[in-house]
Amino acid sequence: MARPIRVTVSSVSASQPIIMNTYNQPINVGIGVKLDGATTGTWSVQHTFDNPFESGFTSNATWYPYTDLTNINTNEDGNYAFPVTAIRLNVTVISASGSITMTVIPSGY
Repeated sequence: MARPIRVTVSSVSASQPIIMNTYNQPINVGIGVKLDGATTGTWSVQHTFDNPFESGFTSNATWYPYTDLTNINTNEDGNYAFPVTAIRLNVTVISASGSITMTVIPSGY
């Protein structure tokens, strides 16, 4: 079984990017996002095609919305069936004491 990779965000911000293995074929990535406990909030999953190992990646990458997982305020899941270099969780609204967790399971890890 592939190991799940998790990021948790507890403020209005984007998570650290999860770098994908673009050499793994086929590309199959499962994504689940969960509002923890009594958390209320709005979140989106984003991806990039930029090189995550390039200098300045964190501040210079272009992030694209995953259309089906944009401006969501409930638990939700989706998947990528095409290669992207990194995925992140972007939280735009969150309750004061809450957190939102994204779990990513890439095939072949």
